[in-house]
Amino acid sequence: MSDTRRMLAEMADPLFAELGPGATEERDLARLEEFGLPLLLVPEAEGGFGGDWIDALTVFRLAGYHALGIDLPAIVVERGARVDRDLAMTFARTCQIAGALDAALALSVAYVNERQQFGRPLGKFQAVQQSLATFACEAAAANCAAMGAAQALDRGEAGFEIAAAKLRANRAVEVGTTVAHQVHGAIGFTREYALQHLTRRLWQWRSEYGNDSYWSAKLGSDVVARGAVNFWSDLTARTD
Repeated sequence: MSDTRRMLAEMADPLFAELGPGATEERDLARLEEFGLPLLLVPEAEGGFGGDWIDALTVFRLAGYHALGIDLPAIVVERGARVDRDLAMTFARTCQIAGALDAALALSVAYVNERQQFGRPLGKFQAVQQSLATFACEAAAANCAAMGAAQALDRGEAGFEIAAAKLRANRAVEVGTTVAHQVHGAIGFTREYALQHLTRRLWQWRSEYGNDSYWSAKLGSDVVARGAVNFWSDLTARTD
């Protein structure tokens, strides 16, 4: 991570944590404006932050991690994205899913290490450990997919990478939310507990800008149209 990107993350993280799921545009958008975050993708020559798509990944992921109540990614895309809006928002939701999965995983790990059952922490039971390991793999896959899409956007045309990333992130949502609520039990569904802010958003973002069926059909039809003989060469040609 570059120094500039590290500073961006260190600025956004505590701000989003403070604003949280209850943030509203009417009350809190001005705070985001103070830090220049809505102009993240606007070039410096035009008075913006001048960030790239990996900078956007950093901010969008943190917005997901804290279940930020303001749809900051939509504002950023509307003001500064130089690509198709729906494609940019598909990328944004992928990043938010990755962040929210990481947050739900962290919450789950902390809970099972505190909650006692049969005289020892839940986290000491092998079945719980295995479930959380599966969850961690899914969260990591979603984050890797989002990074791949960001790198492709910075290179230029990124339709394939964004489609694949959103599909991978969508698939991770089902596993992640299921495990998170299984290990939490009833408390995970209560309004007072933080998990529901994350899991409700995850299911919402999973369906927005293309659900699993949509992106599976899109990727599949593209491969069929090109022909099986071209699949590997097309795939490897998209990266260095």
